[in-house]
Amino acid sequence: MRAADLTVVLTGSSSGIGAEAARQLAARGATVCLLARRADELEAVWAEIVAGGGTAHTYPVDLTDPDETSEVVARLLSDHPRIDVLVNNAGRSIRRSVASSVDRAHDYERTMAVNYLGAVRLTLGLLPRFLEQGHGHVVMSSTMSTQVPVPLFSAYLGSKAALESFARSLAAENAHRGITTTVVNFPMVRTRMSGATDIYAAMPMMSARRAGGWLVKASLDRPTRVSSLSGTAAEIGMAAVPGLVTRVVTPGIRRMDKRLARRVRSAD
Repeated sequence: MRAADLTVVLTGSSSGIGAEAARQLAARGATVCLLARRADELEAVWAEIVAGGGTAHTYPVDLTDPDETSEVVARLLSDHPRIDVLVNNAGRSIRRSVASSVDRAHDYERTMAVNYLGAVRLTLGLLPRFLEQGHGHVVMSSTMSTQVPVPLFSAYLGSKAALESFARSLAAENAHRGITTTVVNFPMVRTRMSGATDIYAAMPMMSARRAGGWLVKASLDRPTRVSSLSGTAAEIGMAAVPGLVTRVVTPGIRRMDKRLARRVRSAD
C-alpha cells in the first residue's frame, strides 16, 4: 500500500521507535498523527517532519487517563475524515522478579494501564470509524519476549501477551469487515526504555531506526506478524515442547545477564 494515501496515528511517537517510524512514514508521504505524553518532545518530532516536507499533527495525551483518551479520539475523528492505520506503540517496562513483586501489584497495574488498557481504549475509540469506512489496520508493538520464556519481566510480558490476544480477537471478529491487525515482536531495541537497565548497555541491540522500519512494514505491507527468525523459531518450540524450551533457554538468559553485568563493571 502507498504510504502517501494513508493517515496514520502513532502512539509513543515523541522518541525512540515511534518517532523513527513517524519520520519514515512521513518521508514516504503519509500524514502522521503523533501521540505521546511529552508535548515538548512531540513538537520537536513534528518540527523535524515538517522541515523535511512531511505532514504531521501533534496530540499530547496521557493514554492511561480515560477522559484524555476520549478527548484525543474526538479530536482525531474531527480533524481527519479518514484514518487508515493505528499504531499502538506506547509502552512501559519494568524489570523485576515475581518474588520481588509480592507487595508491588501496582507494577502490574501501571504496565497494564499503558501497554494494554491505553491501547485498547484508543482502538475502541477509532474502531467505529474503521467500520464505517470499510477498512482500518491496527498495529500492536510487542516483544520477542512473549515468544521466549524470559525471566524478570512478568508485568511487561503479561500486558503485551494481553495486547496480542486482543489483536487476534479484533481480527477474528472483523477481518471480513476490512479490519486487519499486525503484531510486531521486537527483539531488544536501543531506546530510552531499554537504557533504564544498566547491564543492557553492554548488550547488542536493534537500532531504533531499524525498529521504526518494522512499524513501517507493519503499516504498509500488513502481515499478521513481524518477527525475527529466532523469535518465530522460539514460538514454534514453545508451542510444541514448552517445558524443554524453558529448561534450555532460561538458564542461558541468566548466564547472559551475568556476563553483561561483568562487562559493564569492567567498562567503569
